[in-house]
Amino acid sequence: MQATHDSSLILVYTGDGKGKTCAAMGQVARALGHGARCLVAQFIKQDPQKLDSGEYRSLVKLGVTWKQFGSGFTWEGENDKLNAQLAKQGWEQVKRWISSASYDLIVLDEFTYTLSLGYLDTEEICTWLSDHKAKEGFPHLVITGRDAPSRLIALADMVSELGCIKHHLAKDGRKAQAMIEY
Repeated sequence: MQATHDSSLILVYTGDGKGKTCAAMGQVARALGHGARCLVAQFIKQDPQKLDSGEYRSLVKLGVTWKQFGSGFTWEGENDKLNAQLAKQGWEQVKRWISSASYDLIVLDEFTYTLSLGYLDTEEICTWLSDHKAKEGFPHLVITGRDAPSRLIALADMVSELGCIKHHLAKDGRKAQAMIEY
């Protein structure tokens, strides 16, 4: 069963709360249920195989293409410089995937950081998306990350802001754990 859609949407999950990537992965699961061809392009975060990410393991088994364009936290070692380089390479690849019409839904996970940190030019990205969105074969795009720029918010068809009221990792020096954070 091939997925179809009337018009492409750009969905943004942003804010300081937990759950932006989880919401995007939920969109992927829903799309897969409709026979969609899905791709996750993950920015900033370290390799999900090294992290042993549950969403990576599950979705790849279901046929999702998953590509990594990040080296980890920007404040660790040379990651800031490497993440900037990977963001540029990743965006060029994402444009090729979008233009190929090979996918029905593409997640750009943690992509807002590439804009807020200045790795990529927000105006250039938003202009490209705006110029290409109406073209046949343009996929639904799901973009995640904190601090979504106002230009991206204006361009998006849906924006959800996840807020943080309370977070278990901020308490008692707790560490990230499988099934909850990854």
